[in-house]
Amino acid sequence: MERLLPIVHVLGLVVLIFAFALLLPVATAIYFDDAAQRAYDEAFAITFGSGLLMWLATRHKKRELQIKDGFLLVAMVWAVLPAFATLPFLIYFPDISFTDAYFETVSGMTTTGSTILSGLDTLPPSINMWRAELVWVGGMGLIVLAVAILPLLGIGGRQMFKAETPGPMKDSQLTPRIAQTAKGLWLVYALITLTCILAYWAAGMSKFDAVVHAFTTMGLGGFSTHDASFGHFNSPLIEMVCVVFMLIAGVNFATHFLAFRTRRLGAYGYDTEAHAFWIVTLGSALIIAAYLLWWKVYPDFLTALRYSLFNTVSIATSTGYASTDYNQWPIFAPLLMLLLSCFASSSGSTGGGIKMVRAMLLFKQGLREMARLLHPNAILPVKFQDMVVPNNIIYAVLAYLFLYLVSVVVMTLLMTASGLDFISSFSAVLVSINNTGPGLDKVGPATTYAVLTDFQTWVCTFAMLLGRLELFTFFVLLTRTFWRS
Repeated sequence: MERLLPIVHVLGLVVLIFAFALLLPVATAIYFDDAAQRAYDEAFAITFGSGLLMWLATRHKKRELQIKDGFLLVAMVWAVLPAFATLPFLIYFPDISFTDAYFETVSGMTTTGSTILSGLDTLPPSINMWRAELVWVGGMGLIVLAVAILPLLGIGGRQMFKAETPGPMKDSQLTPRIAQTAKGLWLVYALITLTCILAYWAAGMSKFDAVVHAFTTMGLGGFSTHDASFGHFNSPLIEMVCVVFMLIAGVNFATHFLAFRTRRLGAYGYDTEAHAFWIVTLGSALIIAAYLLWWKVYPDFLTALRYSLFNTVSIATSTGYASTDYNQWPIFAPLLMLLLSCFASSSGSTGGGIKMVRAMLLFKQGLREMARLLHPNAILPVKFQDMVVPNNIIYAVLAYLFLYLVSVVVMTLLMTASGLDFISSFSAVLVSINNTGPGLDKVGPATTYAVLTDFQTWVCTFAMLLGRLELFTFFVLLTRTFWRS
């Protein structure tokens, strides 16, 4: 127990910081004079007071965090912060359960975009702003924000950053200090978000809708202010703006950072993972458009391409917007879209799934094993961006895929055992662990997750957290080695 107190001390500081995120919806409630202002006032007081209490009670226990502490703290942050984020919902909505409120906030902070709420068009603006802000903050990761601030308070954060960030960023510092790295990433994230807001506004959105949808576009979270999502706008121009920025947000933000820092686009030319992401995603959109035209779902190719491009990019990047009910398309199309959500996004982006870099390494490893069958004694290294990939990284990727597949199978079995049909169960688990949002059948884009039982909702909630933590960060906590002193 003594070992946990320094972690609780840092957690208290993170909760304190998180309390100030409530000031944006407070300002929104005041500006629009909506009915939810009291809920945010009370939520801020409770969150700030709880964080302050945790911090003061453990102020004599602070120390530099070790690697183990980093993993435990990351898991605790992503489990605890959504609980505090539920307060505005629990206070404002008299009939909402903690299960549904926690699902909604976990969905936001993990940038999943699944929702149990309906009647979004008539909700107080501050509620929709809070949902969007959760996605935006969760997109880059509140942990990265925290490590930019906590060092100023005398607490190191390198271990937190390594445990939180995915893929190659774990082993590369973009600037000499990790705090500078976090600040740089957030600056780039904020600048692109501002550009997205202006683009949406210029394309015809209201100022409020532009801000909310820019937050959820850059976070790849898919929360909207309308039940019909992007179908509400019925605007090809708005949809194209969204497609462009989803494709930007699906790229490793380390690449964006380097491009901004050097003022050159060469960083994108070197990023082979981004090339694969764009080629696979846009190529699949063309295939689906041709397929929909072949099945006469749409009368001409341009119309088919419009709907295919938007919805394919949305699901492939794990955003979860919808401009039409693609659940009604021939089953091949939505299944291909769900497959893309498993791997299309780049590592270090705000997208979910196993990430494109892992998929590329798995593909290269498959080719190497086939070549070994023909040339058993040949030395056949796996290369990525002109560098030889060590075998231990290949083994880690294979282990990750194993845990991913086992998790999907086990949770799908739990969902079907609880009485949900297979298609709904499988798609709900898959889109949850990929942090994508809408699935198929009962959890399709035209419905909400309110149709699920409490047990099924908790399975999906766990899947979202598991996907956001990229599996290893959670599963390492279950090993005996982790708890040995």
